[in-house]
Amino acid sequence: MANARLELADEPGGSGEVGGVVPPPLPPDDPEAWYAPDVQAQYEVHPGVVVTITRRETDFAYAVREPVLTAGDGAQLDDVESHFAEAHLERPRTHEGAVETMAAGFSEKHELAIDRLVDCTPAGRRRVDYHALARLACLGDLTPYALDERIDVADAEGDGVVVHTEDYAPAVTDLPSDPDFLGRFASERIDRHTVRFHEFEVPVVLYRENLLGSDPFETKYAVLEPDLLPGDEALISECKERLWETGVEGVIEDEAAFVRERAESFLDRQLSSRDTRAWARAVRHRLRAALAEYGLAVPPVDRRYAEDRLADLVYYVLRDYVGYGTLTVPIRDPMLEDVEANRVGERIKVIPRGLTDHDERVPTNLAFDDERAFVNVVTQLAAGDGVELNATNPSAKVNLQPDGVEETIRCAVALPTISEDGPHISIRKQAPDVLTPVDLVESGSISPELVALLWLCYEHHGVILFSGPTGAGKTTLMNAHMPFVPFSDRPISIDEGSREVRLPHETGVSLTTRDHESQFKRVTMADLMTECNYLNPDVEVIAEVNTAESFETFAESLNTGHGLIGTTHAGDVETLINRVVEQGLAPYLMREIDLVVFPRHVGGERYVGEVVELLDEGEFRDLDRAERSGVIHKGGTAIYWNTVAWRTHDGDFEFAYRDPAIGDDRSEVATVVFERIAAATDRPTEAVRDEFHAKYRYVRYLIEEGIDDFEALFDLLADLQTNEAATVERLHRRSREDGQGGGPDRAPSAEPGATDD
Repeated sequence: MANARLELADEPGGSGEVGGVVPPPLPPDDPEAWYAPDVQAQYEVHPGVVVTITRRETDFAYAVREPVLTAGDGAQLDDVESHFAEAHLERPRTHEGAVETMAAGFSEKHELAIDRLVDCTPAGRRRVDYHALARLACLGDLTPYALDERIDVADAEGDGVVVHTEDYAPAVTDLPSDPDFLGRFASERIDRHTVRFHEFEVPVVLYRENLLGSDPFETKYAVLEPDLLPGDEALISECKERLWETGVEGVIEDEAAFVRERAESFLDRQLSSRDTRAWARAVRHRLRAALAEYGLAVPPVDRRYAEDRLADLVYYVLRDYVGYGTLTVPIRDPMLEDVEANRVGERIKVIPRGLTDHDERVPTNLAFDDERAFVNVVTQLAAGDGVELNATNPSAKVNLQPDGVEETIRCAVALPTISEDGPHISIRKQAPDVLTPVDLVESGSISPELVALLWLCYEHHGVILFSGPTGAGKTTLMNAHMPFVPFSDRPISIDEGSREVRLPHETGVSLTTRDHESQFKRVTMADLMTECNYLNPDVEVIAEVNTAESFETFAESLNTGHGLIGTTHAGDVETLINRVVEQGLAPYLMREIDLVVFPRHVGGERYVGEVVELLDEGEFRDLDRAERSGVIHKGGTAIYWNTVAWRTHDGDFEFAYRDPAIGDDRSEVATVVFERIAAATDRPTEAVRDEFHAKYRYVRYLIEEGIDDFEALFDLLADLQTNEAATVERLHRRSREDGQGGGPDRAPSAEPGATDD
């Protein structure tokens, strides 16, 4: 007993009085615990699972103790493992997932199966459940290690696994060097969310492996699809074959409902008929139901099979028949920007959007193991945009918006005809919400001065190119400033990329073309140009100026005098000029471009790296230019350029135009854009500068007020164009009512560009 006293009569100096007390038991990690002098720590990580860390000569030893099985428990556990040997059970990918799995236990459909296999005492059932859960649904021998939150990292080099805990490292375990699921037990969850597919919510996890000497990819993405019991895969295949052979009369209005109804009916019959005790339970069910009608028994509960098992099977049927097979969840996940399937048998790669510190490709737990299934998805994606893939047309670029997906997705798909290792798919998804200049300024992607300058160019029909590599944010920048095109103007978007252009204008029109033959004729860029001219545009938008036809259209548009906005692929001004000229654009036409914006994507950040204006010799000679300017000779023509804005190495933005009116007392370095707009609008250059100052103050107001909704921004700008004085007064009134006492620093005036300075 802990408080028992022991008289030590023989103790020196003792006289029969109480000479000592037997101390209470001490934990092994207590330095006074004489029976365990080398134990440094001992703690429970799960009911019945204890970790002990012991000091050795040069390192530590890490040992775990799990619930001990009796001989009878072990035999019943073997029966459970044999039954589930062919089942597909989704194991956790991270330490957090392992903890949640062990805390939650088996699902209903697994519990029903285990109930039929195990017959033991409650204590024995708890022991069997722990080991069955650890071996079948968790991480096997690594389960107790995954339950330890104090493990930071693991090293698999050498003869075994060495772990590093918060306080003790290195700690040697009894594990071999390559146990199953080694990369998972010390993994760290970055994000967990669900993706909706019809009525199903499919969990998705993004995690980081803290394991040395393993997969070169540290960050990974996993889709946690429902588990399958033994025989479920055969049931799914049989169900899909029956659906394929089903005769249909008339037009199917809801494909998903049609497939779901028939799949549930077939699978319900199959699950019931395959239950060896279904007939006995059916008799009891009918007898009890009859007695319940007379109040002689409680109404029966149907326990033939777990409801979640039927739902899981229906999910896989819908995924393959209504979705896009293995790609169903990644295509619908709004947190993904890119999805890439390169070859049969290889992990599908994705690029997360805003979930990690760096936007890089990460592998998934998904792959196409069968070329036929891969080809089916490729042809399905192409057919969704009206393109038929065949031997003569083995690849395509398509844009589509599947049901339940808010984003427009761009797909490059190809059959194995042109790919060495089978088909391939590359998907780029637009963000569902259009960013505004306020969003871009707050994220550090652009400066308020540049927003005001782009506003000036958009409003006065300038020629602007957004140029950079894929994924740098060209279209995002272009779309964010579309509300600056006056509401009464008519913007027309041209070419296949026009479906990525967001026009909030009632007057806007999108014209698209395809590279394939239609039933009647081929729609060409020349056809669209003719159509565009009849529509009397104020601004033409040519997204993705990359093909020879689109460059030809761009050249023709430069000569029309319309405003022109577009995107292309080139990382700097020299590369841009070389590419444009090689595509057949006359070098002298480059001088017609007012601004070229070069966005960049570095280390997970997207930002405007540089803004350049293209000049002729006279403009360049008259320019009070800084060091960031130069000349490029191409085809016997000199093309001059000057840098208007750029981002410094410390993340700040520099702007070539400096003026005390916008809070800078440095000397002014003129830009040609103001002079070009002045000439186009028959105004003095000073009036354009004043307008720029006013727009800059409006931009500051938008930022301070947090006006970051695309439609709200367009409505506000439309009000300013309709009646600036009344709109400014209303904004002042709202600011006073909100107690802010502010508003845009702009006075009512009938003259464009006038200020209150």
